[in-house]
Amino acid sequence: MAELNQDSGKAKGGKVRSKKNGGSVDLTAMVDLAFLLITFFMLTTSLNKPQAMDVAWPDKNKVDATDNVEIADTRSITLLLGSDNKISWYYGQLANPIYAPATVEYGKEGIREVLLKMQKEVPARSGGKDLIVVIRPSDKSVHHNLVDILDEMKITDVKRYTISKINDDEIEVLKGENLYND
Repeated sequence: MAELNQDSGKAKGGKVRSKKNGGSVDLTAMVDLAFLLITFFMLTTSLNKPQAMDVAWPDKNKVDATDNVEIADTRSITLLLGSDNKISWYYGQLANPIYAPATVEYGKEGIREVLLKMQKEVPARSGGKDLIVVIRPSDKSVHHNLVDILDEMKITDVKRYTISKINDDEIEVLKGENLYND
């Protein structure tokens, strides 16, 4: 049993008086209540939930392999994720690009600057329509690169983007810029 001692703390010299018992307070119930409240609040409080990015997944239905979605050349920028934490990008189609393939790095002075510039330029060229980004990771890029580029999509507030397979012509572009190394 927990008790509260009430000692006056005075030491008197001379006469010896008998101690008066001031009474005791049983603190067991208060300690029990404190632990119950602590336990209650620990179990009912919600902690910060991890923030995840919403990704729109394609339908599970099988589709025809020849069924392709056509994107206007003036609206699309293609990002080729290569090795050495570098990105090659081009605007339009690879066969006849509006901006020829160029290499940039991840981050504020790299791909983010390109995306922000293209977000301003694309509506002027396409009649007010927004930018579409096609992300094509190569087999030489790492998972961290894909996560970084998805973060850049969120930071620059790109509304429309897709992740698709890289084709042989784009692999040749990466090889030409030494971004397809082991």
